[in-house]
Order: sequence, then C-alpha cells, then structure tokens
Amino acid sequence: MKKFAGIIAMSILGTSIETAVAEDIVAARNIRAGSVISAADIITPDDRNALRLAVDIIGMEARRAFYKGQPINQGELRTPTLIKRNSIVQMQFARGAMTISAEGRALENGGLGDRIRVMNLGSKRIVTVVVTGADSVRANT
Repeated sequence: MKKFAGIIAMSILGTSIETAVAEDIVAARNIRAGSVISAADIITPDDRNALRLAVDIIGMEARRAFYKGQPINQGELRTPTLIKRNSIVQMQFARGAMTISAEGRALENGGLGDRIRVMNLGSKRIVTVVVTGADSVRANT
C-alpha cells in the first residue's frame, strides 16, 4: 500500500520521492545549501558502515538543501568553501628556496585542495592555483 501511495503522490506532484532505507544517513533537520554538516544535523543508524560514512559527511558542505528525514548522499556534498569568488587572496609562488608572495582576486569559489583561477592584481595575469587555506593559495610550478 505504501508503494502505491508513493506512485500516486509522484503522479500528482510530478516529482520523484526519496525514501530513506534503514542504513541511510538522514537529515535530522532542514539543512540549507552551503551549510556545513555537523553531527547534530544527521541521524545515523547503528551500522558500522553508516557510522564510517557519517564521519566522512561531518564537516562537508551541502550542495543543495536537505529536508528533515531525507537521505544524505556523499555526491551531494563538497569540501567547505574557503575562498569566495571576487575575494582578495594571498598567492604563494615557490621554487627551491625562493618564495614570492602577491595579492590576487579569486575568479571562482574554492575549497581546500581545489584548483581555481586567480587574477594577479599586480600583473593582471590569470593563473591557476591550489587552495591551501582561508584566503591563501599556492601556484604549482
């Protein structure tokens, strides 16, 4: 009967309905897109695999909104955004013992380890860099 009710609801709403399985990690409350997931935001079953998955999910950022009771998949999460588009960042260029620092403007958002484009404010050149922290990037040489 439950499956039949879901099919009726899908035909009325024109959308798919996500149902949580007992092993799924689900949202304990509504989570906005861009929010960082905390332990209080999720409900985890007592399964070892689910607990391992929960450890990986905590600290990640939601790509989309999750509603209370909705399953959370890792594919719908990303590393937290450390650099916002148009923010000023500190760039580090290193080769051997020589290190050069410069300021740049981020042309896209990025999380730890992401490759983003940054415009060097001094030369106006656009370079691809790796995010190393909040408002700091490193150029691969």
